Amino acid sequence: MAAPHHILLLFVDGLGIGEADETCNPCCQPGLKYFNHFLTQTFPRPLKGGGFALGLDAGLGLPGLPQSATGQTALLTGVNSAQAIGRHLNGFPNQALREILARSSILSTIVKRGYDAAFLNTFRPPFFDYAPQDILRFLSATTVSNLYAELPFFDLDDLAAERSVYQDLTGEALVADGFNVPVFSVEKAGEIVGRRSRDFHFTLFEYFQTDRAGHSRDLARASQELLKLELFLETVLAHVDLSDTLVLLTSDHGNIENVCVKGHTVNPAMTLLFGCCARETAAQLFSILDVTPAILHWLPERPRKSSISPVLEP
Repeated sequence: MAAPHHILLLFVDGLGIGEADETCNPCCQPGLKYFNHFLTQTFPRPLKGGGFALGLDAGLGLPGLPQSATGQTALLTGVNSAQAIGRHLNGFPNQALREILARSSILSTIVKRGYDAAFLNTFRPPFFDYAPQDILRFLSATTVSNLYAELPFFDLDDLAAERSVYQDLTGEALVADGFNVPVFSVEKAGEIVGRRSRDFHFTLFEYFQTDRAGHSRDLARASQELLKLELFLETVLAHVDLSDTLVLLTSDHGNIENVCVKGHTVNPAMTLLFGCCARETAAQLFSILDVTPAILHWLPERPRKSSISPVLEP
């Protein structure tokens, strides 16, 4: 079986599979094509136009609500980070989690295996004004992973040149903060991410407005976020070659699928797969711990093109 030439991982924070309850779950709104999945359904679930939907266990074998720091570390490494530190941890990775990311992050592993990788999110000032060691404790798992892999961070010039996309997709948040940058349509953001994923063996893009919408407990806001994400995903898929590209969208825990509760949920993390080897990859996924191993399965070790300098100390 031919492996994918390109793999695009879309990490969507706080997206679970919940109950079919239209008063609490924005996934019930009419018109959704990709995110209308509920606990009452059978998974893996085929999607119209190809692809598969399934739910991944995000509990990591510990009681309590899954949280971002441990969930994202587990997702990006395949290491049970919650068990490693004995609890679910919210916010940003602590030193113990950073050490796991330094050893085992998917970005570092892919680079060490001799493949091209990119984290396509745009970073804004003052991020570039700080030394990495001074801000590590304030950085998300994805950002820490990119630092340890010693991959470039894309800036506002890259955004203007359509080489990267800001976390809100459109860049409207940047304009609101006084930055002179172009504002993209959601479709344009999807086009850029889809097109840019062709330039790398592995591409990561993070979207966390879903988690913020879930925490807002505002059904209208959550519904709008999912419509926005639907349009983005649809456009991404239109700008990749699904015959040689695997697109995998997944999450670290549930949240937005139940705006009637405060905080995260214990629901499965919604996961969608499209394109090359989607069926075979879906068969390997049961927990968020399986995502990195499943991706690395298609990117085996090979001779490195150049030496890689040591990663930053956690």
